[in-house]
Amino acid sequence: MTQLRKRVLDELERRNYSQATVWSYVGAMRQFAVHFHRSPDQLGPEHVREYQLHLLQERKLHPRTVSGHTSALRFLFNKVLKRSLSRDDLPLPKLLRRQIPVVLSREEVARLIDSTGNLRHRTILMTLYSTGVRRSELCRLRPEDIDKQRMVIRIRQGKGGKDREVPLSPKLLDQLRTYYRSLKRKNGWLFPSLQMRRRDQPITNKAVWHVCREASRRAGITKASHPHTLRHSFATHLFDSGAELPVIQTLLGHADPRDTMIYLHLSTRKLRAAPNPLDTLELANEPHQEPVES
Repeated sequence: MTQLRKRVLDELERRNYSQATVWSYVGAMRQFAVHFHRSPDQLGPEHVREYQLHLLQERKLHPRTVSGHTSALRFLFNKVLKRSLSRDDLPLPKLLRRQIPVVLSREEVARLIDSTGNLRHRTILMTLYSTGVRRSELCRLRPEDIDKQRMVIRIRQGKGGKDREVPLSPKLLDQLRTYYRSLKRKNGWLFPSLQMRRRDQPITNKAVWHVCREASRRAGITKASHPHTLRHSFATHLFDSGAELPVIQTLLGHADPRDTMIYLHLSTRKLRAAPNPLDTLELANEPHQEPVES
């Protein structure tokens, strides 16, 4: 471990950043250094701006992703290297208007889960959909986080470093029992890494993403499907079934209720409750169809 990496990790730990943020920031700093073939402490704001253009124009990353990289580099220069750079020195790219996320129907979720190739992958998708957890939160689940007596799953150090609990479905509990008994090697994580060089580590975010994408391909689902799609589907189906937004906000771990309001737009419950204007019209019987002139 380099001295700079240790300083970064120490500063992140001192500020009690979540493990997901630590992984994200360290990864962004590493990619920044690799791009210029130099240590980040030898680079400056002009390199950051050049790197932003590379991410946007050449790698075609979403502005929100580029903002995440920039936030990591702001932390590096301001908090670790103590250069006190302003926001104008390291500007964030302008974000596009927030788009309504993709949601799978219940039938599509069932097809997705049924298309998995093995018990481990099936359990991962069932856990994502049943709990609405982020994939980074799923990766860090431990067996002791499954509280069978209270029928809840404890989510530790979620976004913002906050803990929360989500209900444990009896169907998911049975699935988790079957899956965990089948493990040949246990390392303290509910979903341990299968890579020999990461024997003591959990499954990676990328591996979870590939599980979802492969299942989507096998199920013939053409919608853009990834782990967060199951989180959106979980929340939308809950709201359709009558759950109130404050409850959904708590289950998702949203600090800002405005983040949960998006499910008002995704839900069909309100749409079904309002009559369609066409259905309220008293129309005459359908007239005889005249031939259309070419």
